[in-house]
Amino acid sequence: MAMAIMEEKIQGVTEDIFADVVESHSASKLFEHLQLDRDAIIGILDNLVAILFPAHFANEKTPGTYSLKYEMGTRLSNVVNCLTNQVMVSLQQHPEYSNKNDDVRRDHAEAIVGIFVDTLPEIRQLLKKDIQAGYDGDPAATSFDEIIFSYPGFYAIMVNRLAHVLYKLEVPMIPRIMTEHAHSRTGVDIHPGAQIGEYFFIDHGTGVVIGETTVIGDRVKLYQGVTLGGLSTRGGQSLRGKRRHPTIGNDVTIYSNASILGGETVIGDGCIISGNCFITSSVAPGMRVSNGKGDLQIIPDNQN
Repeated sequence: MAMAIMEEKIQGVTEDIFADVVESHSASKLFEHLQLDRDAIIGILDNLVAILFPAHFANEKTPGTYSLKYEMGTRLSNVVNCLTNQVMVSLQQHPEYSNKNDDVRRDHAEAIVGIFVDTLPEIRQLLKKDIQAGYDGDPAATSFDEIIFSYPGFYAIMVNRLAHVLYKLEVPMIPRIMTEHAHSRTGVDIHPGAQIGEYFFIDHGTGVVIGETTVIGDRVKLYQGVTLGGLSTRGGQSLRGKRRHPTIGNDVTIYSNASILGGETVIGDGCIISGNCFITSSVAPGMRVSNGKGDLQIIPDNQN
């Protein structure tokens, strides 16, 4: 008797939720098109990591270089095919392509993936500089290999650099799925829209948040808990496309749990921001900012 009641309950709940799904998605043609495959996108990301650093992440463990090169080519072919399919699906959410037919979306998806693949050698060179930054900036680092294999900040940066290219190419949803996967894996939340310069290092990493319109210069170092965020999101969707997050100059170090907020906030070149600072206005180049007795103290950094 109890089983029959539960089966009736399951059927009733299923019907209620399904009816709401049909009503909510009737305009988006949910049942006429394939949906994005999150697992496939994470698989694409895993393949890209293995392509960029095959000596560390390839399946082929034999010393022969030919087999390693063959595996890289196979992985890249898989990325091209899978990413083209996923981009094509994502374009259903693009205002310019949502009403186009599948052939038009596929042509555009192929063009996007072609541009993306062309950027991979450049991304590898940027990542090599990020590895160098991690090694130079952390006395606990014993080797480049340790950074590649185990540093959460490096993994988050790597995913961001890949996702940022797709973001600039106006690919819906996929860049965010990539960076949110990195977020869940590392505790580092970098929006794919964030622009990050060369030789970037996040030490420890847990709790770092970098917002969509953040611009970060070269040779910047962040510690755990740093937030580069917006002053307020009360405006909601009316703020879309507007600068909401700070600009960080070159050669800036920001220590743990500092918050730097606002689209008009600029941290000048060479600044050092001490831990736990809350900053909502610009800081001139070469300043050291500390949080003393509840008030910010901004003085020239004599070590520069």
